[in-house]
Order: sequence, then C-alpha cells, then structure tokens
Amino acid sequence: MKFLLPLIALLVAVSAQAQQKDMTFFITGVGPGKGADLGGLQGADAHCQKLAQAAGAGNRVWRAYLSTDKVNARDRIGKGPWKNAKGQEVAKSVEDLHKNPNINKQTGLDEQGNMVNGRGDSPNRHDILSGSTPDGRAIADKDLTCGNWTKSGEGAAMVGHHDRIGLRYDDASKSWNSSHPSRGCSQDALRSSGGDGLFYCFAVK
Repeated sequence: MKFLLPLIALLVAVSAQAQQKDMTFFITGVGPGKGADLGGLQGADAHCQKLAQAAGAGNRVWRAYLSTDKVNARDRIGKGPWKNAKGQEVAKSVEDLHKNPNINKQTGLDEQGNMVNGRGDSPNRHDILSGSTPDGRAIADKDLTCGNWTKSGEGAAMVGHHDRIGLRYDDASKSWNSSHPSRGCSQDALRSSGGDGLFYCFAVK
C-alpha cells in the first residue's frame, strides 16, 4: 500500500501536466504588476506566453484578449476551439465565445488550473481587463483601454466578470468581457472595484 499512494500521486500529476500541455485558454494568475499598463499588446502577449511556458503549454502562440483603439480582441485569438487547464471546453469558435461561452468561476481557470477569486471571495479578483464591447470589438469614441494598455494612472479600462456575477442581474453584470469601466488604471484602482490587472489568454491555432 505504501508504494501505491506515491504511484497514484505521480499518475495524477502526469495527467494534470498533460491537460495543461493541451490547454488553449486561461486567465492570468498574476498580472505584470503595473495595473493596466501591460506594455501594450506586445507586452500583454509576452506575459501570456511566459505564463503558458511556465505551465508547460508554451508550445503554442498565445495572445491576450484585449482590444485597442484600432484592434478588436476577437480578431487576435484564432478560430478555436479553446479548453482550460482541466480540459473543459470554454468555446467552440469565435462566434460561440461571444454568444454562448462556457466561462464562469468553475471554468475560468488560471494557467495552473486554479480557480480565480470571484465576487464573495477575499480579495475579489473577478474584474478581467478586456477593453472590449460584448461582441469583442474596440469601443468607439472613448478610451477604455488605459491608453492602449500603456497607462497605470488616470483613465479607465473596460472589464468583464469571469464569474458572471455583479451587483445587479443585468446583462452587463453577467458579461465575461464587458461589464463596466474600471475606476482607474493603477493596480490600486483596479483592486478597488474587484480586479487585479488580470486578463484572458487564448492560444492561436
């Protein structure tokens, strides 16, 4: 029996690593640490790639789900399908992702397969940066991207709720990618409304 338990633990670890290798979607477990200043899209993509590499899924090209004034988040992430670190499908295609995504607290996992704190947890980290409309496009006539992800002071960024829970029961509160603007672009400002500078990463297939 004493030999069996280590073998079971090894098999579980190998299975988890295999699933992470096949992972094509995650929420960043940590942000770069400068609030919504992600170093632009290039810096955000590099952060996705770094976290994926550390989790054993660096064999793919990773992109951050973020819009700018000229770029739509939905156009950056490939065609799908996408699965989280536990092998659960979150969307079959770009259209599915924006119409009927399987993203919630149980499936919106970080790169290590851990749940991300949501509303009711301490601290709440459910505000996920996107800068996007509900259909994944750039927001016209207003900067809700903290200067195209280069500012960590004044400004605002559109965020979504990965746990699909807000203060109300309206569509915005339940939106994974377009719930409300942040109170600012700094780390403290993002944390003040339930965020932590986290964002979605998708593998381009």
